[in-house]
Amino acid sequence: MPGVDFERIRAMVRMEQVLNLLGFEPLSRSGCQWYGSCPLADCGSGRRRRGFSVNVASGRYYCHRCGRHGNPLELWAAATQQSVYQAGIDLCRRLGCEIPWIRRW
Repeated sequence: MPGVDFERIRAMVRMEQVLNLLGFEPLSRSGCQWYGSCPLADCGSGRRRRGFSVNVASGRYYCHRCGRHGNPLELWAAATQQSVYQAGIDLCRRLGCEIPWIRRW
């Protein structure tokens, strides 16, 4: 099984693309900082509607309720309950990007 160049995926995929795939609607925005409910199904952030914070410029997210944080690839992996490897492949396919395979180690 070939490897996947995660650095290239992280460089290709923007946080906004992942948020759009997840149907995330920010409740408020302050520049490049967006706030809303956590899009992760098992978070249970319904009562804390602004507990999810994402900086679209840096491509980082943090949920104050469930404590999860990371980059767009890690968010997609958590939301789809896949390994980072499978999430990277899935995300590239959904966005119509070429999968950056590593053929040699």
